[in-house]
Amino acid sequence: MRCRDIEALWDETRSGCTRALKIEVKTHLHACPHCQQLYEECEGVAFCLSCLPVPEPSCDLARKVLEHIAALRQRLRSDPLLLASVRTSVGRLYVGFKGDRIAYLGFDTGGGFEAARRRVEQRLRRPVARGVAPSWFQETLDRFFRTWRVDDRVVDLSDLTPFEQAALRAAAKIPPGQVRSYAWVASQIGKPNAARAVGRVMARNPLALFFPCHRVVDSSGALHNYYYGLEMKRRLLEMEGYRTAR
Repeated sequence: MRCRDIEALWDETRSGCTRALKIEVKTHLHACPHCQQLYEECEGVAFCLSCLPVPEPSCDLARKVLEHIAALRQRLRSDPLLLASVRTSVGRLYVGFKGDRIAYLGFDTGGGFEAARRRVEQRLRRPVARGVAPSWFQETLDRFFRTWRVDDRVVDLSDLTPFEQAALRAAAKIPPGQVRSYAWVASQIGKPNAARAVGRVMARNPLALFFPCHRVVDSSGALHNYYYGLEMKRRLLEMEGYRTAR
């Protein structure tokens, strides 16, 4: 029996094996000081590990999963988001309303209302029905294009995770006409190593314009990407007064 065979058989000899195999392993150990030393070290580690208390789980994962499923079911039973189509100076927008608050704002990407409805349902995990934009929405939009800011009281991020909400609120702190990197957003929310995750949040932003993911670029200053296309990202930044490289 070779030394490497002994190492491979240690667990087996400790958990129970044939008497003949145990005798063969012990015979090798008695004759091989090197294997005997390794065996003693491993047995010492195994003994120390066996003396440690069994750690308590860090969280009740099953409970959290069930709570999440219950929350999703509650959303599906709730009143639908009312989705309306509106024409603006930057193109057609689809706007989703929950009561007197805006929970979705996105550009028309083609495919008509049904395609937009499916996209919103998939993103926000709640039913969507056709609606009409209330009269106050146009005033909100006009004010946004004058100031490039939106009143937080008219938007609703409650369908998003805390991380997503934090990342979008950090993006809203970027002054109009300026840009910041994904890493900057990550540092603002106390997650300096989460730049890639921030990028995913910006790519799935359900309230484009109002939470300006178009002001977030890569570390080199390149526009990098935008769900509605780089030309739209460049156009919005230039409307704010930012000079983009072409």
